[in-house]
Amino acid sequence: MPATSTMPRDPYEVLGVSRSATAEEINKAYRKLSKKYHPDRNPGDKEADAKYKEVQAAYDILGDEKKRAQYDQFGFAGPQTGFSGGQAEGFPGGFPGGFSGGFPGGFATGPGGVQFDPETAQQLFDLLGGPGGVDLGEFFGTPRRKSRARSRRVEPIESEVVVPFMVAATGGTVSLEIDGKRIDVKVPAGIEEGKKLRVPAEATGAADVLLRVKIAPHPYFRRDGNDIYLEVPISLAEAVLGAKVDVPTLDGTKLTVTVPPGTSGGKKLRLRGKGIAGGDQYLVFKVEVPPGPLDDTSRKLIEEFARRNPHNPRVHGPWA
Repeated sequence: MPATSTMPRDPYEVLGVSRSATAEEINKAYRKLSKKYHPDRNPGDKEADAKYKEVQAAYDILGDEKKRAQYDQFGFAGPQTGFSGGQAEGFPGGFPGGFSGGFPGGFATGPGGVQFDPETAQQLFDLLGGPGGVDLGEFFGTPRRKSRARSRRVEPIESEVVVPFMVAATGGTVSLEIDGKRIDVKVPAGIEEGKKLRVPAEATGAADVLLRVKIAPHPYFRRDGNDIYLEVPISLAEAVLGAKVDVPTLDGTKLTVTVPPGTSGGKKLRLRGKGIAGGDQYLVFKVEVPPGPLDDTSRKLIEEFARRNPHNPRVHGPWA
């Protein structure tokens, strides 16, 4: 006696959507029902398995614009592609992981053999993939989203390093010892106080190290940005009469500069380009008088000088 064929249910009814449903609404309904009736969630439940296959067959039609248009026009009497049940050709008994029956989106034959369209393959992967599941990307040659295990981030270690004044100004290296390991850290020319130097984990064998720079003071140079200041003591006679004096510079050489006659304490003289990275060096003159007491002749000479050159520097002071 021939088997009685049963007409499949209306795919709109199966997915619970209206005939005017958008593609997004259809996809949403399909994902919800597919997860609900999936064999992995309902092991041994024949009714759930049947509904699962019915959902797949319904989405096979409504998930494809051309097939949906054909169904809307001809119903089940129209030409259909794909299949509404059974096993996947070339995979007897269905796919590993319990997947068998109808497949949304249909099959297409290509250079890689049997393939799904990328969207459908991803949906299948979401259902069956993951640890212990099926790698559908490998089975069907379709791209899959790779869940990369994030490597545990190790926070950098922060510390302080004292950099010699000249190394900070002209560049060089400082040597450190981290866990018994000697490391030479490169210091760029002109680095400023508070800046940080990074020692990569490859060098330390552990985590990155951030070194906050503290610049050691210099015996006689003072820094302000890229400018260098040098206090130059001069005698009373040099300040009054003028003179030529030798001064050190940042590069280790000495320059002979002229002190103009009548130079007061605090007056500055600029040496262009003698600072850090194109900055300037400033000479700040400081007048020093000979220690007393003076002999009678020297005192009389100073008194005579003061009488001949009357001058009160406080007249133009800020409090005058």
